[in-house]
Amino acid sequence: MNFWTPTPRSMRAWALAAVVVNALITVTGAAVRVTGSGLGCPTWPRCTPDSFVPARHEDIPMVNTLIEFGNRLLTFLVLAVAAACVIAALRLVPRRRSLVRLAWLQPIGCAVQGLWGGLVVKTALNPVTVSVHFLLSVGMIAAAWMLYARASEGDGPARAVVRRDIRRLGHVLVGAALALVVAGVVVTGTGPHSGDVIATRFAFDIETVARLHADVAYVVVGLTFALLFALRVTGAPRPARRAALALLGVELSQGLIGYVQYFLAVPAALVLLHVLGATLVWIATLRVVTSLRVRDPLPSPIAPVPAKQAV
Repeated sequence: MNFWTPTPRSMRAWALAAVVVNALITVTGAAVRVTGSGLGCPTWPRCTPDSFVPARHEDIPMVNTLIEFGNRLLTFLVLAVAAACVIAALRLVPRRRSLVRLAWLQPIGCAVQGLWGGLVVKTALNPVTVSVHFLLSVGMIAAAWMLYARASEGDGPARAVVRRDIRRLGHVLVGAALALVVAGVVVTGTGPHSGDVIATRFAFDIETVARLHADVAYVVVGLTFALLFALRVTGAPRPARRAALALLGVELSQGLIGYVQYFLAVPAALVLLHVLGATLVWIATLRVVTSLRVRDPLPSPIAPVPAKQAV
């Protein structure tokens, strides 16, 4: 995990760490919401009007303040890993521009997330700002995964390891998975777990948006099954087949959790588990699409032959 004198292996390790910490803060953000701690720290950047650290404030229970403050502290872990990714990419020998560009997305994303988090507090957990906050985390996870994938391969042109139509199916699957995440965000913004009693909700019918979310989930599962079937009948490489099978397993587990939480009137614990499942579905989808192509190392430049030797 050395980032000052990095190796390709340590570069991959830091990129994978970025995936993990971004997924972690996404789930803890959901924990803030389902415990009603969204305004546990009612101001930003201070936790309370007079303190940067947790302090008793009006009618806010201290436990809610500690939960929200803990989630804010986790931002510094994400930022530290982001900084390590940038340093490792800059000091990697030979330096790879593709990795440097992707690595810079991590601290930039952290800064945007931090500023947007302040807007979430100032708008009293408006469902639009909360939804965008979650979607920014989804984008951060995607950037971190691409950094990990590119650190595991060369900088040559992308070379498909499956048929073109199968790769296109993979791209459609990514779009459908993103639509599924957006639909889930709308359901969450319409449902009961707002993060605080004063927070507003989307003015949608919860039954309608929940069914729409389920319909999109059926499409995603169907596309995944079709992709897995196509990979098997065409003899695609094992990594691609294993990635698609893992995605299908995560989707089915996520679907089971979704139906259970629906019939149990959306208990907080299952909402948290469902957010974790959504994060894993997104990561598994990205893993599938990056397994459908490879990049070879760029050829080494041929050293010029000295004139005397040429003669």
